[in-house]
Amino acid sequence: MNIALWIVQGILALGFIFSGWMKAFQYEKAKASWPWVKEVSRGLVSFIGIAELLGVLGLILPQATNIAPALTPLAAIGLAAIVLFGAVFHVKRKEYQEIGVNIVFLALTVFVAVGRM
Repeated sequence: MNIALWIVQGILALGFIFSGWMKAFQYEKAKASWPWVKEVSRGLVSFIGIAELLGVLGLILPQATNIAPALTPLAAIGLAAIVLFGAVFHVKRKEYQEIGVNIVFLALTVFVAVGRM
């Protein structure tokens, strides 16, 4: 089970690093890639990106270093909340094709949160 959790944590880390980096530090690229970014303030997009990047640190470092490993499931819960809010946002905008990614990431973050508790 530990190996499966690490694999999922790695997948989540890669996904959130990609999207978080784009949102936080490559706003113009994010605006070209995701239509919703054009209609949300730049500050909110950057905030979401930074929250995702911090969530990645919390997802990996506490468990890897064995320093406060109880923070890993909390980080997973925080990332799950970000993904859930994103899914609700996409539903309101009728962007149903975007929700599949949200559902997959939600399931993976919940798996890590439950598995690491």
